[in-house]
Amino acid sequence: MRYPDGGGLSERGRVKREAVRRQAAGWFAQDVPVAEVARRLRVSQTAVYGWRKRWRAEGEAGLASKGPSGSRCRLDAGRLRRLADALDEGPAAHGFGEDQRWTLARVSDLIARMFRTRYTLRGTSYLLHRIGWSVQVPSHRPVERDEEAVATWRREVWPAGKR
Repeated sequence: MRYPDGGGLSERGRVKREAVRRQAAGWFAQDVPVAEVARRLRVSQTAVYGWRKRWRAEGEAGLASKGPSGSRCRLDAGRLRRLADALDEGPAAHGFGEDQRWTLARVSDLIARMFRTRYTLRGTSYLLHRIGWSVQVPSHRPVERDEEAVATWRREVWPAGKR
């Protein structure tokens, strides 16, 4: 599971999860049994045992969020903006021929040319998601599509087939 900040939970999700652990810490101090803490918070007992172990060793500070998981992005915010602008210009503006589609290989090549940084295709996919792009190819409707014929089919033929 991946999120826009590079992996793991979002900032809001990390804050929410940390609040749950801090709530558990209060119950640990009151000697509430692990099974009861897990039931109240609707989490697994295994998670609560881990939290309690960290709480006993480090106190409530041991339950604090450790920040975003995953590796740090090699492109800073300014470079990500420049990449997004370059992608908006289209592939032809960057010498990729007449086909107006960005592929992961093309974007990876563009990143290498612009920033002297190599990304794998999977890394490029994660990077595109981070800046709000999708790696899905849009489906193209045929030029000869007759919307009136489609509407007639949906209205008359399709309901007959459903019976």
